Amino acid sequence: MGLTAHVLAIDAGNSKTDVAVIGTDGSVLATARGGGFQPPAVGVEAAVDGLADAVLPALAEAGAAGVDHVSACLSNADLPVEERELTDALLARGWSGTVEVRNDTFAILRAGVDEPLGVAVVCGAGINCVGMRPDGATARFPAIGRISGDWGGGSGLAEEAMWFAARAEDGRGEPTELVRTLPGHFGLDSMYALIEALHRGHIPYARRHELTPVLFATGAAGDPVARALVDRLGDEVVAMASVALTRLDLLEEEVPVVLGGSVLAARHPALDDRIAELLAARAPKAVVRVVSAPPVLGAALLGLDRTGAAPATYDRLRARYA
Repeated sequence: MGLTAHVLAIDAGNSKTDVAVIGTDGSVLATARGGGFQPPAVGVEAAVDGLADAVLPALAEAGAAGVDHVSACLSNADLPVEERELTDALLARGWSGTVEVRNDTFAILRAGVDEPLGVAVVCGAGINCVGMRPDGATARFPAIGRISGDWGGGSGLAEEAMWFAARAEDGRGEPTELVRTLPGHFGLDSMYALIEALHRGHIPYARRHELTPVLFATGAAGDPVARALVDRLGDEVVAMASVALTRLDLLEEEVPVVLGGSVLAARHPALDDRIAELLAARAPKAVVRVVSAPPVLGAALLGLDRTGAAPATYDRLRARYA
């Protein structure tokens, strides 16, 4: 190895890491995939060790001794103090003398816009929202869960659906078809059986996310309790987007609002309609987009933004991921 590549782009989520080494002309010199990135569970150094497992093979494949800049969009980088800790840890690896760490939601936003301008709401396992302007101003939320005011996300929706279904079955709550559809997904005949199976580990905890599509299907079939939960998610998405637009003085501007994550990318008609209706009232000039490009593209584009790349460099990079 002897060359220096332009940008090392890292998109690290809870379940997987994608890495791309970008040349000065926007070409993708190498890519690699690694495991999930969870510093709260394993510690910062061990988590960065996991990144190295993907980064080092990619640098070797690209024939690069290092890069001009590292653009890392990382899950669990929810607070500025966490971004600083992760920046220091990445600088210590010596891959580049400059490192910018952002929450991974910024990668989804940048992948879905033509310039660093807009707001993204991401709803996968959890929910988050970020916004940016070309002058470097950003808007964001802690997005740590209920303690930071969040509601929604696939995991949260599954738990809410189970809460209503459990209470409907034992008489504490109003009737809902979720009593039938949630346990039925796992071949069980009652909420009691589902509760027992989850509590005793017969159904792994990670499989709870499978109940989120069941919730949407039950709502689409006309169940009012399920539909109310879907509507509430739409309310939360628009609330986050509107606040971010307001903080950036973009509420009255024609700017993209990018939707990403497995729940929003699934394009559930009732949820899409709710978001469109509410956003049209609160931010009538906003243009809704659902991002389909991989987030590592967004991390790479953020790296090009930082290094002042020429327009042709962006075009070549986007063409690679088209």
